[in-house]
Amino acid sequence: MSGVQFDRIALIGIGLIGSSIAHDIKRLGLAKEIVISTRSAETLKRAEELKLGDRYTPSSAEAVKDADLVIVSVPVGASESVAKEISAHLKPGAIVTDVGSTKASVIAQMQPHMPANVHFIPGHPLAGTEKSGPDAGFAGLFEGRWCIFTPIPSTDEAAIRKLRHFWETLGSRVDEMDPEHHDKVLAIVSHLPHLIAYNIVGTADDLETVTESEVIKYSASGFRDFTRLAASDPTMWRDVCLHNRDAILEMLSRFSEDLASLQRAIRWGEGDKIFELFTRTRAIRRSIVEAGQDVDAPDFGRHALDAKK
Repeated sequence: MSGVQFDRIALIGIGLIGSSIAHDIKRLGLAKEIVISTRSAETLKRAEELKLGDRYTPSSAEAVKDADLVIVSVPVGASESVAKEISAHLKPGAIVTDVGSTKASVIAQMQPHMPANVHFIPGHPLAGTEKSGPDAGFAGLFEGRWCIFTPIPSTDEAAIRKLRHFWETLGSRVDEMDPEHHDKVLAIVSHLPHLIAYNIVGTADDLETVTESEVIKYSASGFRDFTRLAASDPTMWRDVCLHNRDAILEMLSRFSEDLASLQRAIRWGEGDKIFELFTRTRAIRRSIVEAGQDVDAPDFGRHALDAKK
């Protein structure tokens, strides 16, 4: 037990991220009460069955009443509608944050509706899996992961420190960025890889000379790993594409140019150029492992799964 940090925390949206936050709040005893809200009656019922909170309501406005911390965990395209619904019901002095993968868009959607007497601190925990829904969440998801704040200028520093302490208690390392810079960074490290994965799996599905059974039966580790990314929540990633359009298009353009360069090297048998690229990119993988953002288990630990079969 870490100790109570907030009397009441409202979780708006209870998918993978929201439910994982709920697990950690309960595990660490960070709130006297957790109020959960989601528009889906089925999802709300499941959250209650999983005992993720203390009170449950389909009304975001009802959920945020007297809440000291409000965490919005919805697809980024729904941010404005949530902000409009909760704005008149927020407790003076409350901290309002989000977990969206795009920040400039979320700020544009939410900030105009935030009362002057609350602290709006946009955030983005860089953690997740390809699973979605309240059953997907688990305690410890944020351990050793980064959470990025993109605070509005003149945001109360004490509120930022309090929210930072909350995420650090969940195990995260916290950093701050300008929202536009955040969106460009995430476009290359997260958004582009997902788009490539969706596209590659779609290409395999479209191949007339390769049957679906062969794609599944003979999937080597490379394609298999792409299918994990391509299994991510379609609603969430549709909204990411639409709400980080400029940065994603810029990175797609850069990627297309680099892919064309690799294509030329293969066409003309430029082995030295191919080898130099592969050597340079291999070093990036080693740096990620050394930074503690992944493990270096052989075949991503799949040998352990094979041993159980």
